[in-house]
Amino acid sequence: QDKDMKIPFSPPYIDQDIINSVCESLNSGWITTGPKVAALESELKDYLKAKSVIAVNSWTSGATLVLRWLGLKQDDEVIVPAYTYCATAMAVMEAGAKPVMVDISPRDLTIDVEKIREAITPRTKAIITVDIAGMPCQYDKIKQLLDTPQVREKYSASSDVQKKLNRILLISDSAHAVGAEYRGKTITQWVDVSVQSFHAVKNITSAEGGAICLNLPEQFDEEETRKFFKLMTLNGQTKDAFTKNQAGAWRYDIVEFGMKINLPDINAAVALAQLRKYDYLLQERKRVFELYHSLLSEYHWAILPPKSNSTFQSVYHLFLLRINPITEEQRNQIIANLSKKEIATNVHYIPMPELSLFKRMGYKSENYPQAMDAYAREITLPLYPQLTDEQVKHIVRNLVEEYYNVVNK
Repeated sequence: QDKDMKIPFSPPYIDQDIINSVCESLNSGWITTGPKVAALESELKDYLKAKSVIAVNSWTSGATLVLRWLGLKQDDEVIVPAYTYCATAMAVMEAGAKPVMVDISPRDLTIDVEKIREAITPRTKAIITVDIAGMPCQYDKIKQLLDTPQVREKYSASSDVQKKLNRILLISDSAHAVGAEYRGKTITQWVDVSVQSFHAVKNITSAEGGAICLNLPEQFDEEETRKFFKLMTLNGQTKDAFTKNQAGAWRYDIVEFGMKINLPDINAAVALAQLRKYDYLLQERKRVFELYHSLLSEYHWAILPPKSNSTFQSVYHLFLLRINPITEEQRNQIIANLSKKEIATNVHYIPMPELSLFKRMGYKSENYPQAMDAYAREITLPLYPQLTDEQVKHIVRNLVEEYYNVVNK
């Protein structure tokens, strides 16, 4: 039976409820931003304990909009980890500022708090933390750092929003981590803004999509800020299509230089149906995660990702296995061998300084030894609700076999 087992890396979870939800949108005649988006925003707000939520068409556009709202100028800096997908830095570039990359902690592959401290300058206007694989960053330590007199004294505000905030903005890239918790609070409650992703391979998907979740301090008027963000997702227009379509309501105005990044109802319909059964989806992800853990824990060479404990609650987005000791070539060989057996694995991530775009901009891989080390021996194993225990055992059996084949060659 092993012979016929073909295991894709990350197929989307689509069941009848999701299909029905999309059909409702199609049958209603309303397929762009409308009632499904409103429902998704409202249910996400409750689930993540956000002050408000604005759905957008991707993580990248959402993060870019937040940084544009912050009013970044050309030499302004935003600190990001080097070990993440390129979008984390590209949103900073889209908003006209400079990404400052820092290394990660080998413990859990999240941003190294000490490295943040070293990277802060008077030009630092924001930090984007990445909750990699569904694992929250150390938000208590990061917030403590941002509160120190040394950091506060360096801060220099140039835009109205920066003056109002009067400190570095903390944004979480929670693309992997919708619903993760740290010390009893959701990630959204720890930061100023968290941005979610609903891309096809994420824990909750809308095919493509994302959401800006606001948790700004009280000097920001919540309703006013939410309205501004809503407006900015629709070209800076004072009326959305739904309102404009009511009889006699044709007149609109363009009041800001906005973007066109609204989420259509047809996409929100998918995410909404998934959010409504997210407890079940998470339970199934946890089952797969823990089975990998128990099957691999007997091998001295398997460095396993941290399990949830009293400090943090992961959402099991990816199973980031590091193999010790191994060369990058050997890692690539294991992946290739598994692929021949129709087991799809992956690598998260090629550190950004390794990518041509960032190399040309002057980033150097040798400045990020932890990111480079993690990358060279990391293999991401399939992890999704539809995986059966049998399939997980099949993956591990073959992984172990190929590890010894390659290492003893």
